[in-house]
Amino acid sequence: MSLIVTGTIGIDSVYTPHGQAERVLGGSCTYFAAAASFYTPVRIVAAAGDDLPAPFLETIRHFKRIDTAGLEIRKGSKTFAWGGKYRDNMNGRDTLFTELGVLLETPPKVPANYVDSKYVFLANTHPAVQLGLLENFPKRKIAIADTMDLWISTARPELEKLLRRVDGLVLNYDEAELLTGKANTVAAARHILEMGPTFVVVKKGEHGCLIVHRDGMGALPAYPAEKVIDPTGAGDTFAGGMMGYLAQRCEQDAAADPRSIDLVRYSLAHGTIVASFNIESFSLDRLTRLSREQIDERYNEFARMVRVH
Repeated sequence: MSLIVTGTIGIDSVYTPHGQAERVLGGSCTYFAAAASFYTPVRIVAAAGDDLPAPFLETIRHFKRIDTAGLEIRKGSKTFAWGGKYRDNMNGRDTLFTELGVLLETPPKVPANYVDSKYVFLANTHPAVQLGLLENFPKRKIAIADTMDLWISTARPELEKLLRRVDGLVLNYDEAELLTGKANTVAAARHILEMGPTFVVVKKGEHGCLIVHRDGMGALPAYPAEKVIDPTGAGDTFAGGMMGYLAQRCEQDAAADPRSIDLVRYSLAHGTIVASFNIESFSLDRLTRLSREQIDERYNEFARMVRVH
C-alpha cells in the first residue's frame, strides 16, 4: 500500500438550487480517499474531533481499501465544519461559515508504518503544514499538492517553498491567476513551472482541465453531465481518481514514471470520470453506490467522445 493523502475530515452543510444537505460528511481527505480507493489501497492522515458522528466513520470504512490508522479522533476537539451556498448556475458558491476546530491544533502524526508511502497527495491546508507532512515520506516517487486562494494571499512564502519540493500542483484558474498575476491560464501555469513543479493541473470546472508539463501540454473537457446535484468535493474526487490511477499503473509497472506527461494525461481522464459521479448527489452518497465497473464503462464512453483521429 503506497498511496497516502493528508487533508481534512469535515462536517458540511450545503445548499444548492436542487436542495440542501445539513451536517453531512465532507472534507478533502474523505473525498480524495474514497475516489482513490476504486484504484488502489489508500492511507489517510487526518484529525477530527470526538463530535464526528459514528455513521460518518462507518461511511469512510465502507470503502474497504481505505486505511484509517492515521485518522486521529481527538477527545474534546471539534471537527472542521463548513457551510456553503451554490449560486443558480452552480459555477460559484458563497461560504456561509467555516469552523476550523481541530485544524487549529497540532497537525496529525504520520504512523511509522506509513513512511514508506511512494505516492503522496497533500490536500488543501496551510502550506507550512503540507511541507512538514511531506518530510515524512523520503521514499516518495511523486508528491502533488493542492492549494487555495487563502494560502496564496496569506502564506505565500511558505507556499513558494512547498512548490520547490513537490512534483505537481493542482489549483483552479482563479487561483492560478492570483498566484502569478497572469490572466491567461497557460501563461499562469508556465509561470508556476518556473517556481519548481514538473507539472501544473488547472481545474476549470464544467470546462474541464488543463495540464502544463515541462514536456508539453494537454487539455480535457469535463464529462457532459446531465445531473449536477452538488459540486462539493468534485476537485478532491478528481485528484483522488487521478492519483489512484497513477499509483495503480506504477505499482503494476515498476519502470513507469508517475511524473511522465503521458501517465499524468491518462490520470486526468480517470479523475474527470470519478468526479462526474460525485456531483450526482450530496456528500459521498453516489460514491458509496459506485463500482469500478461503472467507472470503467463511463471512462470508455468518455474516451470515445474525446478521441481525435
